[in-house]
Amino acid sequence: MNKSELIEATAKAADISKAAAERALSAMIDAVVTAVAKGDAVTLVGFGSFKPVKRAARAGKNPKTGEALKIDATTVPRFSAGAGFKAAVSGKKAAKKK
Repeated sequence: MNKSELIEATAKAADISKAAAERALSAMIDAVVTAVAKGDAVTLVGFGSFKPVKRAARAGKNPKTGEALKIDATTVPRFSAGAGFKAAVSGKKAAKKK
């Protein structure tokens, strides 16, 4: 599913126009990107969480020449699927908390 198909499915499920669904999806994506870029985590219960993760500097290799090179440390976004999302994908029921 690509972005336009997601917009179409959202518009149909929420009974709103495609333009409104596109604005809502774009606003949600912008909010998540902005929060994670600032260093905050975004948690959507049952769906998953987005968070920034620091990646240490490391040695790498140029695949074309085989020459060793240094890869700088950086911060990258990471998504962790929530229990409800994992259960839906695997076809199992989500475990209930005690």
